[in-house]
Amino acid sequence: MNEMPLKRIVLFGSECTGKTTLARRLAERFGAPWAEEYVREFYERKGYDPEFADLDPIARGQIANEEEAESRADRLVFIDASLLSTVVYAHHYYSRCPAWIEREAEARLGDLYLLCEIDCPWTADGMRDRGERRAEMQALFRAALTSRGLRAESLTGDWEERFQRGVAVVENFVQSHPQH
Repeated sequence: MNEMPLKRIVLFGSECTGKTTLARRLAERFGAPWAEEYVREFYERKGYDPEFADLDPIARGQIANEEEAESRADRLVFIDASLLSTVVYAHHYYSRCPAWIEREAEARLGDLYLLCEIDCPWTADGMRDRGERRAEMQALFRAALTSRGLRAESLTGDWEERFQRGVAVVENFVQSHPQH
């Protein structure tokens, strides 16, 4: 059987931009699995803000979530945030990131990034803490993509506009990467 190699589509960007909802909806739309962002699960289980020492279990949990979703995928997998997000946040919060996490993030880069822009309402939820610094945080996420030359498409507008744009971008991506 001629199968398209697995393509990793990553929902990326600052907090409270709809990444989780979009990952879930796009996965449903394309009949593909999605990997949830592990840091939220970690935060809810631990009940406190992550510290530098928590980066190791957070990264390992993110990798496990991604690998589990990839094991169920045949052509596409949607990733909520990704290990590259962990790297961005580590540098922002702690001014450093463990080298093994940076290496692993580089080895697990996505094939397409859907950069969720900050032109939507910010909602505090106990975990989110940078509402007043959204532009600064978004610039860090954008820089992570551009410095690596990664393929990224911006998603803007209300939640439905973001979803519809995401569908169009993914459909175009799939069409431009035919099965081999």
